[in-house]
Amino acid sequence: MTKFLEFERPIADLEGKIEELRHLANTGDLNIAEEVSRLQTKADRLLRQAYGNLTPWQKVQVARHPDRPKFFDYLDTLVENFIPLSGDRVFAEDCAIIGGLGLFMDQPVVVIGQQKGHDTETRIKHNFGMAKPEGYRKAKRLMELADQFKLPVISFVDTAGAYPGIEAEERGQAEAIAKCIETCLKIKVPLISLVIGEGGSGGAIAIAAANAVLMLEHSIYSVISPEGCASILWRSASKAAEAAEAQRLTAQDLLKLGIIDKIIPEPVGGAHRFKSDMAKQVKEEIGKTLRPLLNLDGDKLLSLRREKFINMGSKTL
Repeated sequence: MTKFLEFERPIADLEGKIEELRHLANTGDLNIAEEVSRLQTKADRLLRQAYGNLTPWQKVQVARHPDRPKFFDYLDTLVENFIPLSGDRVFAEDCAIIGGLGLFMDQPVVVIGQQKGHDTETRIKHNFGMAKPEGYRKAKRLMELADQFKLPVISFVDTAGAYPGIEAEERGQAEAIAKCIETCLKIKVPLISLVIGEGGSGGAIAIAAANAVLMLEHSIYSVISPEGCASILWRSASKAAEAAEAQRLTAQDLLKLGIIDKIIPEPVGGAHRFKSDMAKQVKEEIGKTLRPLLNLDGDKLLSLRREKFINMGSKTL
């Protein structure tokens, strides 16, 4: 059953009425097909209107939708014969970042993704997608492995940020993230990154300093969460909506600013309504992006990637 966000309340009411009518039709001789069709048409129209005019704060809510497809949902569709590789060879395994080898459209690749989990048990297991230093050191190790064997890297970003706990700081969280970003900018193989939900702070860019950065239409990418920004600027998280507006964290704003390279459209109503269709579209777009990069030599890939990030900030809205 679809979970509705607050701004979808009128749509939820209509969907509820439609379900009631269908239930009545199944328990009696009533012919209510015409009324159901009328209500469904109205609900579809409201859905198109709502998702065609989302505010930045509403996009934040969609990006965080509990049913939004997670990394594993894409992994199952995009990558064949996936072999996970665990551990950072220093401290431990981190389940917030998953990585390994597989085949993408018959091309051997290294895949790295942040996994949030889909229920209470898996969210706790994957620490809500918030990696500790060992997660970033694992990602660094896998990117170096890809560079050694000349394999393209595809990364999936979906995190509110790196884990902010004391133990993470004690184990060198900042250094681990910095080294991961450095590795992104050193490897001489194609690196493609896709923001599928939240792209939060250094926790996101650690695996997203790529040749091509793609974003789903209703995903977000920012240096800090709207709540965190509001707490700093206004001393109140209640100003999160205003913060989201000021941060320019939507895919549309970031494309105009030259921070990302492409927006992948989502089905009407968001990726969570049509997960299978979304995964197929993501596969097609990554394929289109990867093919020309495979024809470039390592030095050219490295040069283009570094130039891309050096030039950031030159565009304004």
